[in-house]
Parts: sequence; C-alpha cells; structure tokens
Amino acid sequence: MMKQNCYRLVRIVTNIIDLSKHDNGFLKLKIKNANIVSIVEDITMSIVKFAHMKNLNITFDTDIEEKIMAIDPDAIERIMLNLISNAIKFTKEGGSIYINIYDKGDRIIVSVKDTGVGIPESSLKSIFERFYQIDNTLSKNMEGSGIGLSLVKALVESHGGTISVESELNKGTEFIIELPVSLVENEIDNKSYINNENFIKIGSRTERINIEFSDIYGIK
Repeated sequence: MMKQNCYRLVRIVTNIIDLSKHDNGFLKLKIKNANIVSIVEDITMSIVKFAHMKNLNITFDTDIEEKIMAIDPDAIERIMLNLISNAIKFTKEGGSIYINIYDKGDRIIVSVKDTGVGIPESSLKSIFERFYQIDNTLSKNMEGSGIGLSLVKALVESHGGTISVESELNKGTEFIIELPVSLVENEIDNKSYINNENFIKIGSRTERINIEFSDIYGIK
C-alpha cells in the first residue's frame, strides 16, 4: 500500500510540474522520425497484464503496419499510458478495450475505446480541464487527480494534433487523437528542439507503467 501511494504521489507531482512547464513554454518535445504504429502497439502489449487483472479483453488493430512520422516517442507513450489506464480503470470486469490506428494519408488517427461506465454528457465539454473530476457515483472509488487528461491534451496539441471524446453512460467512451503526418528533414538540425527542460521521464517503461497504473492496483 505504501509503494502504491508513493506511485500515486509521483504521478500527481510530475503531471503538475509538466503542466506548469507547458504553460510557461518550457515543455519541449524531442521530435524525431519514428514508427508510431510499433510504438503504440508496444505500449499496448506492455499493459496487457493490467487488463487481465480485471478480466478485460484488450485488442490492438491497425490498417497500416508502419507509419514513419515526426513525433516524440516518449510523449506518445505518456499519452497512451494515460488513456489506456483510464479505460482499464473505468471499465467493469469482463469488458473490452480497443486500441485502433487509422491511416488517413496526411494524418493518423489513434483511438482508445472502452465498454466502461461512460461519461455524462454534461461533463464532456469539461473533461480536459485541469483538476476537473466527473461526479459519477459509478466511479467514485476510482477517482484520479483530474490532471492527466489536461496533460494528454497539451502533449497532443504540442504535436499539432487534436483530441476529442465521445461517450455514452453505461456503454463506454472513445478518445480520438488526430495527428498530422510530417517528417523531420534533418534530424541533426532537430536537436534544437531538445531541451533539458523536457517533461519528466522516470526510470524504465515498467516503472512508468506502475506509476501510471497505481490507481488500478487492488481493483479486480
């Protein structure tokens, strides 16, 4: 329990710091040409055990095997871990989670969809606001800090993309990320984007997963 609480505290503090950096223009992406399909797939496979803890089915599907584009792989990881952890957290035992990638030529769409408790229509417009928490009795025992989705939105928009949400109570929620496809012409020149004030990255992917999923421990 102590380790779990430490993970939760680390997650809250790092999210607050990173949002503050974003607000003040210090949150810099480390952009490089990378295969977003393999990155999202690897992240999905890394969290399968957490889905199985709640007897959830998790499916990854893509209509393209490779899409090289200019992204910050660490930021994409942060985005996906947050969205998938939310999907697991708010989906009841026996439910399903779907991660899909759609190639639209000049843009890529990444979807995280679940069959969970859903979001009230009155909350959809505020879901990305900082510290906003849904007043939903179905999920009172699984509340977060209300910071994660604000950071997700900031990271998506830093890529020049957009994020939207569709949801229906008791049927599920879908977060839809749309990213423009471009390439860094000279990755050496791109070092100018790299800044020591980049968002906080802690330990290995396993450690980062444990931190992001700290609210799920003990939930079956």
